[in-house]
Amino acid sequence: MSQIDIRLGSKADVPVILSFIKELAEYERLSHLVVATEETLGAALFGDRPQAEVVIAALGGKDVGFALFFHNFSTFLGKQGLYLEDLYVRPEARGAGAGKALLKHLAKIAVERDCGRFEWSVLDWNEPSIQFYKSLGAKPMDEWTIFRLDGDALTALAGN
Repeated sequence: MSQIDIRLGSKADVPVILSFIKELAEYERLSHLVVATEETLGAALFGDRPQAEVVIAALGGKDVGFALFFHNFSTFLGKQGLYLEDLYVRPEARGAGAGKALLKHLAKIAVERDCGRFEWSVLDWNEPSIQFYKSLGAKPMDEWTIFRLDGDALTALAGN
């Protein structure tokens, strides 16, 4: 089995990061929601005020997956947490350990940065991922429901 290498993404990786995002959206049946471009992604990730960080997994020297994450904050714990926004491994590399290597890398970052938790969301129908996360010791937060404001509802609440 080839070694999996994890590296921090850079501005030069924006095209591959966007391709991973589009592949993930297709897998999640959400391609119609992707409006990110190389320009917007580059500015958000590598501009003057980066909004998130990215790590990339390579297998045999070929980029096969990524994880995009940022910090949130727990008032109950009084410390930051690490939130995984997206994790994706290309189908041909699944089962080779890239997903686990990405999560392990992020767990190390969370511990090094003294984060109180490491969290993410998963679609209810994505049973393979749910089982994978549970095998790592992650627990579903069944008592919580995610709410979202976007588009017209967000604008209306903002009073615009």
